[in-house]
Amino acid sequence: MPIEDIPQFIQELESAGELKRVKTEVDTDLEIAEILRRAMYANGPAILFENVKGHDMPVLGNAFGSLKRLEIGLETTDFTEIGQRIVDMTKMEIPSGIFNKIKKLPELSKMSDSFSKLEKSGPVTEVINDNPSFDKIPILKTWPNDAGKFITFGLVATKHPETGVRNLGVYRIQILDSTHAIMHWQKHKRGAHHHDISKERGEKIEAAIIIGGEPATVFSAVAPVPEGFDKYLFAGITRKKGIKTVKCKTIDLQVPANAELVLEGYVDPTDVKDEGPFGDHTGYYTPKEPFPIFTLTGIMQRQKPIYLTTVVGKPILEDAFIGKVIERSFLPLIKMFQPEVVDFAMPAAGWFQGIGIISIKKRYPGQAKKVMMGLWGLGQLALTKFFVVVDDDVNVHDMNEVLWAVTTRADPARDSIIIDRTPTDTLDPSSPLVNLGSKLGIDATQKTKEEGFEREIQELVKVDDATKSLVDSRWSSYGL
Repeated sequence: MPIEDIPQFIQELESAGELKRVKTEVDTDLEIAEILRRAMYANGPAILFENVKGHDMPVLGNAFGSLKRLEIGLETTDFTEIGQRIVDMTKMEIPSGIFNKIKKLPELSKMSDSFSKLEKSGPVTEVINDNPSFDKIPILKTWPNDAGKFITFGLVATKHPETGVRNLGVYRIQILDSTHAIMHWQKHKRGAHHHDISKERGEKIEAAIIIGGEPATVFSAVAPVPEGFDKYLFAGITRKKGIKTVKCKTIDLQVPANAELVLEGYVDPTDVKDEGPFGDHTGYYTPKEPFPIFTLTGIMQRQKPIYLTTVVGKPILEDAFIGKVIERSFLPLIKMFQPEVVDFAMPAAGWFQGIGIISIKKRYPGQAKKVMMGLWGLGQLALTKFFVVVDDDVNVHDMNEVLWAVTTRADPARDSIIIDRTPTDTLDPSSPLVNLGSKLGIDATQKTKEEGFEREIQELVKVDDATKSLVDSRWSSYGL
């Protein structure tokens, strides 16, 4: 059965030796963040801080800071299964005749099982706070020059003002006072799109900040699912069972029933203030920039909630492991749009958005550039700065092999493509303008005469089969 909530996830992590409890009193002002960073850089465990200065609420950090923890939370060791389920659904035909209906019933049942179910109540409705305030929540300040305390792992729920499609996104939120915060939803994110539509209508947009929940729901909030895809449905597909939802008390949104806390409110597009600086996952402080204000109108919570948080900074930290799962789970979707793709990697040191490496089964001239341009037009991959395309004999997860391919199969003048003035990540510290920069594509596949390669293709050095078999059979006798 799928993991239902954060308390159950903690039990599973503890049973697997993946969690430590800290009973020493710790401070939300810088101390907890530094402990978590040290644990993350050392590939340490998830940490539950049980004695937080000035707060009754425990703090959970680094909960997703290893692939093993994500395997536990998502209940799979093959993350490509998640994307494959979506691909399979897109191929499923709607049955027309009674015979087809009978044949397709198991597939239809699997799909319907993934939809969310609205409940009258749930664990998150155990306490309804009529006098809401951020003050009682152990929100962290994580870097010395941060502008204040930031919610860093809040799942921000909105719905499309026209279609009603529900979204979850993870955006940092700077606390201003007891009931106001700044919502840092970047221009290219779906929450910002919903906000922009509401702004054009002259309306405020309702939003809920969800803390905790099923691991699959947390993952779904981070995942860049296809445009128009309901994030609650994606959570159900991820965990093979639909999540339970409840209605908020002060706004018209549904939220996960098994969450720890839900902070209800609205974002006013006319009320804007400078947000930041904030020490971000690029390893740099993001400068001040204007973003809209979130006003808190209500809080629903468990009787004894746990505050889930994360810290970011120069890679590799917790977000790198979540990024790796996104990379693996979305490979089937990439293959659906670009069938020649064999494998895909976004190295953690490039904060995932910075560089992508793609291997392809090459069949015709210019195919590598075709793949680059296709991926640059695919969702959040539009923000990736560098693409390197290699042949299918190169392991995209081994940088030694990738660099070998770049230096032996790519000529800078012939095999590089630069596109200027394109969308780039808001957080990119190198782009000449905020949200606008350039792309570099490197075709590191073996070239053909049609692609301008006039020389004879040199033969790869390989061991002959006879020698390989001989050494294989005698290996144990060498004493090595």
